[in-house]
Amino acid sequence: MTYSIVARDPETGDLGIAVASRFFAVGALVPHVRPDAAVATQAFINPMWGVDGARRLQNGESADEVLADFIARDPGQAQRQAHMIDAHNTIAAHTGADCVDWAGHCSAEGVSVAGNMLVGPKVIEDTLACYLDNPDLPFEQRLLLAMKAGEAAGGDKRGRQSAALRIHRGQDYPWLDLRADDHPDPLAELTRLLDVAGQRYLLFAEGFGTRDNFAGVTDRAEVDRKVAEGGRAAP
Repeated sequence: MTYSIVARDPETGDLGIAVASRFFAVGALVPHVRPDAAVATQAFINPMWGVDGARRLQNGESADEVLADFIARDPGQAQRQAHMIDAHNTIAAHTGADCVDWAGHCSAEGVSVAGNMLVGPKVIEDTLACYLDNPDLPFEQRLLLAMKAGEAAGGDKRGRQSAALRIHRGQDYPWLDLRADDHPDPLAELTRLLDVAGQRYLLFAEGFGTRDNFAGVTDRAEVDRKVAEGGRAAP
């Protein structure tokens, strides 16, 4: 009932997940991102694949061993779909034999796409191709553009309802976390929200405290100047 992309930006190391579905609030349970690892769990969803998976990957386990353990432990694995990227940039993916057609996954260096209940394989193929064909775009825009390519190829065969975009920049908290939980055109809504975020929010986000700099930026004059100049470039 969903398709998603999990990726690490090769330039910055940022980790992100974008997801869309004909299902309510898909962003609540599908994407799980940590500073160094990311997991998307979907189909007949078991949220623990995301919760435990992200934690274990962050603690140093490999994507292959985590996924193999979940498949072995979960008697519902034939109805599950998940894909993940670990701290070493290794990708692992599982599409259970009983996931609703069409279902499958594909990947390239640092990026994975998976989906189920889709109109066909072109959805994930075009999503991946679009991501790979646009390396010069900002990471957040690249992820959204890729998702739109999948939608143009047919997307979820039942239609549209929700979408989400979550990106971490090496911290336990997200740099960006956008959701459209119930919307007639959720990917367009995420694009609008990203535009709004660029006007002020993302400028402040550049100065948030980090593990290496607890206080972050405490002088807001530079941020105010950028806001006055019109914020970040719109997607």
